[in-house]
Amino acid sequence: MRIGNCSGFYGDRIAAMRQMLEGGRLDYLTGDYLAELTMLILGKDIMKDPSLGYAKTFVRQVEDCLGLALEQGVKIVSNAGGLNPAGLADRLREVARGLGLDPAIAHVEGDDVRSLDLREGALTANAYLGGFGIAAALNAGADLVVTGRVTDASLVVGPAVAHHGWTLTSYDELAGAVVAGHVLECGTQATGGNFSGFKTLRHDRPEILQSPLGFPIAEIAADGSCVITKHDGTGGAVTVDTVTAQLLYEIQSTRYLNPDITTRLDTVELRDVGRDRVSVSGVRGEAPPERLKVCLNELGGWRNTVEFVLTGLDIDAKADWVREQLTPSLTASEVAWTRTALPPADADTEEGASCLLRCTVKDSGPDPVGRAFTSAAVELALASYPGFTMTAPPAPPAPYGLYRAAYVDRSAVAHTVVHADGRREVVADPTEFGAGDDRDSLRPSPFPAPRDSLTRRAPLGSFVHARSGDKGGDANLGLWVMHDGSDKYDARVTWLTKLITPRKVRELLPEAAELDVEVHVLPNLGGVNVLVRGLLGDGVAASTRFDPQAKGLGEWMRSRVVHIQEGLL
Repeated sequence: MRIGNCSGFYGDRIAAMRQMLEGGRLDYLTGDYLAELTMLILGKDIMKDPSLGYAKTFVRQVEDCLGLALEQGVKIVSNAGGLNPAGLADRLREVARGLGLDPAIAHVEGDDVRSLDLREGALTANAYLGGFGIAAALNAGADLVVTGRVTDASLVVGPAVAHHGWTLTSYDELAGAVVAGHVLECGTQATGGNFSGFKTLRHDRPEILQSPLGFPIAEIAADGSCVITKHDGTGGAVTVDTVTAQLLYEIQSTRYLNPDITTRLDTVELRDVGRDRVSVSGVRGEAPPERLKVCLNELGGWRNTVEFVLTGLDIDAKADWVREQLTPSLTASEVAWTRTALPPADADTEEGASCLLRCTVKDSGPDPVGRAFTSAAVELALASYPGFTMTAPPAPPAPYGLYRAAYVDRSAVAHTVVHADGRREVVADPTEFGAGDDRDSLRPSPFPAPRDSLTRRAPLGSFVHARSGDKGGDANLGLWVMHDGSDKYDARVTWLTKLITPRKVRELLPEAAELDVEVHVLPNLGGVNVLVRGLLGDGVAASTRFDPQAKGLGEWMRSRVVHIQEGLL
């Protein structure tokens, strides 16, 4: 089966669905629109209009492409239903009737568990469902399936189950599909987007810049192995490193827990099998976890930020003065000050001679972070440090949300398919379960210690790639040795897996000095996955950190200078 992706988040390229359908043969096309933050955004939409709660851009895409998909026999599967998959299915039927089309549209529901009262005042509470509901809908003849909060990988697992006839205990096959789904779920991140090796791609393959990055495709075999590729003539590249970058994105330990399967990431084997073709094989699976994870979002309060520009000499003194002046007026319950790096001496532009001082405030109510806060900052304009200016006019306070993870028994969740004919089908749960934890993967590097040798100080990124992101309040950081054709690859992997320990991570990332750090070794992928617990506080929507989603954390890590054996450079 040949399955593609046309969306990695709510806000991705609108034209991608048509580009994927016109670009070459597909059996299925998926679109991922949900993230923890997106669920909060959709929750706010429902507060304004209960008929919403789904990704509105998906409706526009389907209106443009439904006829083409039906003509080509491509089945569309998406989690764009968000908090209201039934509402989205009804809206899509209206769109289809307006186009003179009559597709079979099904939806998957049951993920909404607000009725369980897992947390008082929760705005959203959604269990992560697996792919067997999607498979049931496709097996019943659905042309288009929309879901609520299934796991991102389930968008691929479902079609693979339907296509190949796998069962609940087809562990290795399901695990292979989860890996394929994880590679596809973030769209062009698998074809060169957000890739730390972009300079090499630009140099070696300048033609990849002639058109937008192509979205990824997985050719999934009956045994669960697959080849990751993209349509010919599209931008970007599919290499072992671009696929590894996505594999190590926002995972946790070596066991990747999904509702249908526990996937052993330490068994994944990648191999270049042609231009823009990477094979994924050897994936092993184990019984799924007994309980389902739940994404909880609640309204946390109100926040606001002002940003001062400090220019030229005496930067520290200027920052101290404005802080001393503004602090007595601050009544918010939480105040955070941050400043960018000091400018270089004798800068040849005014912007180069400046840095930014930010004050972010949070409170349970809007008043302490509203006009009382912004007016106090503006009133200093003629009464504070020389060169006083701000990067933007005062803004009204904005609400922010808090993310929490919870876990529920499967018996509390009614995973349900509503077929195109209105028939409702409850999806059966697995009957065998695994431990659901992976603390045993916190083990040292399996490689022998390298011999003593001369070392040189150089950036970690001299031959190490990185990809980072958020998992609730935790930051995820994948590090692996780049595949540059060097005969030093094995030695570099040994060095990296010895170097990256929790202690070393805290040393290289001082912001993590007081936090729990986990390091999981992934020898087959030539690297490690790092979890920094609590770096992002209560999650992206509430974080006051400069980079609230830890997207740049990996690039900061690569820029840090370490001692590297001379023979490895």
